[in-house]
Amino acid sequence: MHPMPASHSAPQPLSASVPALRTTTGLLWLLGLFLVWPLLAIAATWFHLDAAGWETLRDMADTVLPRYAATSLWLCLGVGVGVALIGTGAALAVTVFDFPGRRFFEWALLLPLAVPPYVVAYGYTDFLQFSGPLQNALRAALGQEGRMFPEVRNLGGAIWVLSFTLYPYVYLLTRTALAERASSLLDAAALLGATWWRRLWQVALPMARPAIAAGVALALMETLADFGVVSYFGVQSFSAGLYKAWLALDDRYAAAQLATVLLAMVALFLHIEQSAQKRLRFSGRQTASLTKTAKPVLLRGRGLALAWLACAIPLLAGFVLPVLFMLRPLLGEWTQLQLAPFGQWAFNSLRLGLLTAVLASAVAVALGLLVRIRPHGATQWLARAIGLGYAVPGAVVVVGLLLPLDWVRQVWPESPLGALLTATSLGLVWAYLVRFTSVALQSVQSGYSRIPRSLDESAQLLGCHGWALLARVHWPLLRRPVAAAALLVFVDVMKELPATLVLRPFNSDTLAVMAYQLARDERLGEAALPALALVLVGLAPVILLSRTLRSGR
Repeated sequence: MHPMPASHSAPQPLSASVPALRTTTGLLWLLGLFLVWPLLAIAATWFHLDAAGWETLRDMADTVLPRYAATSLWLCLGVGVGVALIGTGAALAVTVFDFPGRRFFEWALLLPLAVPPYVVAYGYTDFLQFSGPLQNALRAALGQEGRMFPEVRNLGGAIWVLSFTLYPYVYLLTRTALAERASSLLDAAALLGATWWRRLWQVALPMARPAIAAGVALALMETLADFGVVSYFGVQSFSAGLYKAWLALDDRYAAAQLATVLLAMVALFLHIEQSAQKRLRFSGRQTASLTKTAKPVLLRGRGLALAWLACAIPLLAGFVLPVLFMLRPLLGEWTQLQLAPFGQWAFNSLRLGLLTAVLASAVAVALGLLVRIRPHGATQWLARAIGLGYAVPGAVVVVGLLLPLDWVRQVWPESPLGALLTATSLGLVWAYLVRFTSVALQSVQSGYSRIPRSLDESAQLLGCHGWALLARVHWPLLRRPVAAAALLVFVDVMKELPATLVLRPFNSDTLAVMAYQLARDERLGEAALPALALVLVGLAPVILLSRTLRSGR
């Protein structure tokens, strides 16, 4: 009989004693290499540039590159200012103040997260364009001809659409920061005689500044990754230019260099977001002992009207009006719609979404267990590398996946790799996993953070190691986080446009692709059905997020 170890002795690393887990570790490292392969391939293009490649770079620097850079910078500047003002104003209204309808707006302001930005763009275009119902009604009422107001499909229209669909990033982080950290300080400022305006300007906003910066950085990463809005509105950003270089000009090295510039901009915003999150956590530790539930300031008169405007305008512009705009052509052309193709599009979307959700969740659980067992060293680097995937635009993932095909053909002309990646769903699922495994990993790691390590130590003392530890101890406590991870990945795959547009196999159109193609062909009545189906699917994670926030009070 072996002696019982002392209760204070640390258990041995599980991966060192379980051969099956060591095998899984090797497989995870191999899978991690596949998930970061697109980034490595894009970086490798700089080592394959010949004289013609450098000439292409010089031509781009003299022609399209300055325009793409200027347009992208103006787009980011406009969206950044927009989401900061809209999200911060709404968060301040529902957190610091009390007014009729506040409870409703707390969760309703998250609804624009359910609507893909390109769907909002289709709705505004159909209603506000020259032949739309609004301008027709104005011409009939005023007896005039011609355009009644400027075209919406331009840079200003893209800034409007992206600002009102991406502001929830700022709203959510700022609201959480104010609710958790600023309550006691606002009460102290009130006791010292500060007016509510001074409390906002000198207490609430400085406390929420890291959260605002993190939210703006997330929104700008989504802006740079967007293809549907900028392509439909004719905005020459890096994302649209990348597709033009790849598909229209058939210049893959030019597309790779544009992808490199786009990646550099994304990396900058990712650094800003991570730095802001660190400051946010430091601020939370500093004020955690002081935080308590503060009573919001009851608003009346002009303040009540301002609060209502700060909450109602984002909800109307980002969710209610776009959905109504898309319902109008759908109901008008309902009898002419062909529902059989819609069923096939929905089946393709569901098939890809479910497959990717299962695979991404399985990888996230295995990697989460590995990080749990080996929380230091190379394992953390692997998790961080995979976690970067969500920040990489879909256009960049496509370029990184397809570029190596040329190198393979030069060495192995009869290689079936090209057919496997483009004629089957393999390449598409690979691209989805590159982008969305990080989403599942974040949810699983959040679940693991709530499991005490003392449970692991007790299980080891009882002889429970490796996969048995996961099955008997971790899994019962991880079911909800894993289900949430699968749901988030499923919805993201359903809405993903750039990667699906390029990598989908023949006759495998999805709801997102058909909504884009039908809207591009000005068949908005037919585009409304798949677009609104995506909105309904997107409501699921919003409801989940709202319930989580309410239960966390």
